Amino acid sequence: MSLEIRALAAPDRESWEALWAGYLDFYEAELPADVTRQTWSRLIEPGIDPNGFCAVSEEGRLTGMVHYHFHISCWTLGPYCYLQDLYVDPEIRGSGAGRALIEAVYRAADDAGASQTYWLTQHFNQTARRLYDRIGVATPFIKYNRA
Repeated sequence: MSLEIRALAAPDRESWEALWAGYLDFYEAELPADVTRQTWSRLIEPGIDPNGFCAVSEEGRLTGMVHYHFHISCWTLGPYCYLQDLYVDPEIRGSGAGRALIEAVYRAADDAGASQTYWLTQHFNQTARRLYDRIGVATPFIKYNRA
């Protein structure tokens, strides 16, 4: 399958919202509509985080999305890149779209001088972890949230 990976753009909103809804459904999450609107607005606003790429099929259909942002670190001179959200339409999983989206983030991180690109996933997300184990390195860290 031939895919184009490119930055999200204003005309992508409806297709992005469908992918975003699929992503939220996968994680059994619900967000208020104003959060989704604000997220979209930030994704297409040049010069602010988060940023986003999409995978586009030969037919022009958005089939995947990734969101990422940069932050400073006390451990390096340059920023870190956090890959926050990655979702590929279930109909095309295994096609290389997920890998291509992650590699686009890697390139953006390299261009920004980021010393690290990282992401989180749930332990039970075996499909995604098969890809992540090929293109990343699992760390021993455990995430905690405020009680």
